[in-house]
Amino acid sequence: MSDDFNMSMRKFLKQVGVTSQQAIEDAMRDAKADGKTFAVKAVITIEELDMTHEVTGEIKGQD
Repeated sequence: MSDDFNMSMRKFLKQVGVTSQQAIEDAMRDAKADGKTFAVKAVITIEELDMTHEVTGEIKGQD
């Protein structure tokens, strides 16, 4: 893959990671979710390529 492709993908994934972490931290803090575990799912789609990628997991609030 080209350098331009790699850079644009890294930039997008960095934005996803940073903004998602901020949103999750805000939601957990607002919910007073200390010690609770929540199911989490992230979905990335590229409609023009008919591509969907889903990642699931758990996030536990601070003890």
